[in-house]
Amino acid sequence: MIDFDDYLDKYNRFDRTQLYPAHTGYRHLILESIVKRIVAGLIGAGLAAYGGTVAYIQHFDHQGGPTLSADSPTLKDPAAKAAFDVLREARCDYCHTKGADLPFYFHLPVASTLMQRDLEQGLRHFRMEPVIAAFQKGDSPTEEQLSRIEEVITQNRMPPSLYLLIHWHAHLNEDQRKAVLTWIDAERRAHYAGNGVAAKFAGEPVQPIPESWPVNADKVALGEKLFFDKRLSGDNTLNCASCHGLDKGGVDNLVTATGIGGQKGPINVPTVYNSVYNIVQFWNGRAATLAEQAAGPVMNPVEMGSHDWKDVAAKIINDPDYGAQFATLYPDQPIGKDTITDAIAEYEKTLITPDSKFDLYLKGDDKALTDQEKHGYALFKSIGCSGCHSGPDMGGGAMEVMGLEHDYFADRGGAFTAADSGREDVTHDPLDKSRFLVPTLRNVALTGPWFHDGSVKTLEDAVRKMAYYQTPAGKISDQDVSDITAFLKTLTGKYKGVPLEQVKATP
Repeated sequence: MIDFDDYLDKYNRFDRTQLYPAHTGYRHLILESIVKRIVAGLIGAGLAAYGGTVAYIQHFDHQGGPTLSADSPTLKDPAAKAAFDVLREARCDYCHTKGADLPFYFHLPVASTLMQRDLEQGLRHFRMEPVIAAFQKGDSPTEEQLSRIEEVITQNRMPPSLYLLIHWHAHLNEDQRKAVLTWIDAERRAHYAGNGVAAKFAGEPVQPIPESWPVNADKVALGEKLFFDKRLSGDNTLNCASCHGLDKGGVDNLVTATGIGGQKGPINVPTVYNSVYNIVQFWNGRAATLAEQAAGPVMNPVEMGSHDWKDVAAKIINDPDYGAQFATLYPDQPIGKDTITDAIAEYEKTLITPDSKFDLYLKGDDKALTDQEKHGYALFKSIGCSGCHSGPDMGGGAMEVMGLEHDYFADRGGAFTAADSGREDVTHDPLDKSRFLVPTLRNVALTGPWFHDGSVKTLEDAVRKMAYYQTPAGKISDQDVSDITAFLKTLTGKYKGVPLEQVKATP
């Protein structure tokens, strides 16, 4: 009987090329052909699996996602409906809403690690829930929300490339991007166009600041007196204007505030001018209203240093003029925290600064700006500054993370302070770490030093750092810095008809 195993072993060990040298090349050709077929098969199988995954993901994406109820007004608004369809097709909600039903690959070991970071960054950078709710109700998103969407659509930054490797259908073509931008323009013209704005600028992210705000004139008069009254402080040495000088752009031009007894505060003073347009007050947004903000410094031991509102009220009651005013305006309320801060807030509503050079330009005066200033505004929009600094106040409409593109705090050096925590100190949500109220850019040339920590000494350096830390533009040229700075200097307005540089410290 033949031992086939032994036979095959001898056959395989026999060097047949000694008998048939030509067989060597032929053998290599056969092996090469076999390898190519195997590789082609593997590639084909891989492509088939990849294609199948893409097809499944597309089906999954279309089955889920935000939907409009049958009675949603958006269904009758072609521009809004088209924009909603684009954002839904891209499934922006995956990374920009909490609790979205994610595709299966988000839960795979390697993918989950990669995707978790994207999810956290998406939630940290922008939330879609209020935008989806606005579509549902037929309302307009806020000016800041419109500007943020406009920014990423214009720059073609979303959806991100890694996401598009699997979600092919989410790639936005030119028509889809145009649909979103058309909707944004329509929303601005319908809901946010400023009074007196030229038609060609009605769809701009920035609008002229209004001339006034509705107020009670008698409360304003009372609030003005209180704003400058040093008896609100514990030792009768400080008033609201000590930190919010009307002659200093509404700030004190110090790195951080100087309070009672010469104590230094932990954070740079925000301007009081145009603060009525802020959605919340203070850098970390801890005050919901102007009145609530006005109350904070009075009792802060590092600021005005009073200990009890009863003590403050006792000083005020002894002034006969105050007594008559409070009795008339607040007949059913005692003099105290609520009435004092209500009057101060009413006064602060009048601290509006219209009629800047840029306002005149937006209202149709093309000669109000130089070519450099116009180019600076164009750069301001194109690199993404207007994504946050939008609306009539060019800020105050949202809270944003400091260091979107690079780690500001690591580069700054020094200790990370409680003030650096920002909104997280209020909400205790890690997603709010270093999130601050977007400051107004109105009169920004007068409000240095800049940033929440007061670390920036020149406006040019502020522009350079903001471009690097907050926009995808990164390091911009000195000429671009100069042009944007020139534009920002056109935002200095007037208070009661007087250029802000000439306003006196006291009325």
